[in-house]
Amino acid sequence: KAQLKDQVGYYMRNAKLIHDELTKAGFSVSGGVNAPYIWLETPASMTSVDLFEKLLNEAQLVCTPGSGFGTCGEGFVRLTSFGSRENTLKALERIGNLSL
Repeated sequence: KAQLKDQVGYYMRNAKLIHDELTKAGFSVSGGVNAPYIWLETPASMTSVDLFEKLLNEAQLVCTPGSGFGTCGEGFVRLTSFGSRENTLKALERIGNLSL
């Protein structure tokens, strides 16, 4: 039980890091508080699939287009904190280097 609690805490700390760093960088984000998923709002000129493709092709990052969750998900991509701290930091750096 303690091991599970530690693992969940690890991923939730990653979620907080993603949320906080993307917010500081000027992105509109939500989530990451009660679940290990963070919703990143797309720039006004992009669909969720457009941002998904940009992250995949230019930053080598995988996310989930919000449109896959229905019409209310359009305008967002879903990021996850299920990764190592090191990879989370690399992903944040790659997102920060994109022109969005």
